[in-house]
Parts: sequence; C-alpha cells; structure tokens
Amino acid sequence: MAHVAEWKKEEVNELKSLIDKYDVIGIVDLLNIPAKQLQEMRKSLHNKAVIRMSKKNLIDLALEDCNASKNNIVDLSEHMEGQVAVIATEMNPFKLYKILEDSKTSAPAKPGAIATDDIVIPEGDTGFEPGPFLGELQQVGIPAKIDKGKIVVSKETVLVEAGEEVSAAVASTLSRMDINPMEVGIDLRAVYEEEAIYTSEVLAIDEEQTLADVQNAFRNAFNLSVNAAIPTEETISTIITLAYTRTINVGVDAAIMTSETSEPIIGLAQAKMLALASEVSGTEGALDDELAEKLSNVAVAAAPVVEETVEEEEEEEEEEDAEEEAAAGLGALFG
Repeated sequence: MAHVAEWKKEEVNELKSLIDKYDVIGIVDLLNIPAKQLQEMRKSLHNKAVIRMSKKNLIDLALEDCNASKNNIVDLSEHMEGQVAVIATEMNPFKLYKILEDSKTSAPAKPGAIATDDIVIPEGDTGFEPGPFLGELQQVGIPAKIDKGKIVVSKETVLVEAGEEVSAAVASTLSRMDINPMEVGIDLRAVYEEEAIYTSEVLAIDEEQTLADVQNAFRNAFNLSVNAAIPTEETISTIITLAYTRTINVGVDAAIMTSETSEPIIGLAQAKMLALASEVSGTEGALDDELAEKLSNVAVAAAPVVEETVEEEEEEEEEEDAEEEAAAGLGALFG
C-alpha cells in the first residue's frame, strides 16, 4: 500500500481493528435508507452492534488482512452489494438478523425503485372527491369510478408485480393515496462467526415452524428412548412405569400370584367363570344356586332401563339378551 493515500491506510486499519475486536462480523446494505431513518436505526443498535460505512475495496483489504486470524472471513467479500457497510457485534447471527429485520419500516415508492413484493391497491373508497385524480388512477391501470360522491377503486388490483420497476407516474399516484409499499431498513447480506459464513437465506428462519420442528424432534427422540429403554433424565420415569405395567401384565397372563397381581387374576378368573356360566345357564342343573345368583346379579346390574310401555314378553327377551351381552363383554375385557 506504498502508493495508497494516507487516509485509505488509516481507514483500512480502523476496519481491521473493528473486525479483530468482535466475534461476529457482517456485511450490510444501506442503499436507499434516508439519513434520518438510518440515524434512528443506529440508535436502536446502540450497545448492541457497530456499523461502519466504507468503500468496497477498502473493506476487501481489511478482510484479507484479517483472514490469517479469522479463517474464511475473506469470503464475506462475495456478498458486498449496494451501499456496503460492516456491522460488528457479539450477538449470534440469527439474533442480529431478527433485530435488523424488525427495525425495518414502510416507506414511499420512489421512481425507478424495484418492488420487493407485489404492490396491491385495495378495493374501496379512496377518500378523494370527483376530479382529475380519477383519470390519473385510470391512466396507471387502477380501475376507478365515481360512487356516492367519492372516487372508489372498483376492484383490488396488483399495480406493480414483485421485481418490476416503479414508474414515476405510479410513484406519484401511490404517494397521493398515502400508500407506502416499500420496506426500508438495513439488509444483512452475510455474517461471519467461528470460520462459518451465514447468508441472509440461512438466517431468515420461520420461528413458529422451527419451534414446531424442535418439538416434533423432541417427541420422536423421547419415544425412541422409551421404546429402546435408553434411560435419560427426561425418560427414566416413563421407562420405569412402562416396565412395571408390562411386568404386571405378564404376571396376570401367566397367573403368577403376587400382591400386585392377585386381585386382577381373581377378577379375570371370576369373569371367565361367569361368561362360561352364561353359556350353560339354559341347561337344567348346570348351575348351583350360588352361581346362578351371581350370574343373575351381573345381569341385573348390566340390564338397560326399558320403557314402561314395552310388553312384558319383550321385556324378558331383552333381559336375556342383556345377560348374554354382559357376560360376553366381561369375558372379552379380561381375555
């Protein structure tokens, strides 16, 4: 840099000092940001981040000189577009990106600006009295008419599609309608942290979707841990409960009497007994008085309430059906 102006050398040194001081270094585009709004944005970043505007070639030189101590930081040079500035911070890249995006504000469309999104003119009253403005609207392609003494837009219209240039006539019309379709703010192009470069596409995450993905991943990991019996702080309680339940089921199915299994085993045996008894209840002498009484009690408890208008014969048939269903249900419940 022997033949370089002294002020340029000083600028490169200032940039190098800034880059060396902070762990997270980004490249931002300040193009088309009014001075007043840029000043407000700088204030909002006070004690959070430092922005330094400079020439692209000087930033390139500073990045090259810092590449030895911060490997790969020179790759930020590939992302310098528009009115470039360096932003330095200790925040993680994703938080920095969110803060910059949240600080953006709406602004009028200027002639020659490129629409980042579709510019839509809503249907309805414009608030203007009948006059020359009607012709101005129609001239730029907005369907307008006079209705009840006011100029109204008769149909919602996409006036400028995303990626198209805003003409002077359209910019003037939008301004008169108090429509500010442009978004003004600091565009973060790329960020360097710990030898990695994060572009704006990577940093622009959907928070709700990301949270849902994390929750779903947690559920899947939890289920895998439980099913594979891999104990962790989160799953140990569920694993023990599941093991206990399976142990009780094995004990009951195998009729192994313990203090925990005796009651369900006896209940299961009794249900099977009653189910069998209901099958042979029509055979004379098949049941003793005690068993017949137990079966009768089960049938009465399970019998549905019938309307008083039902004939006595139908009532008896329904009770018999209820007895069979109750016994079968108990048998199915306990295997």
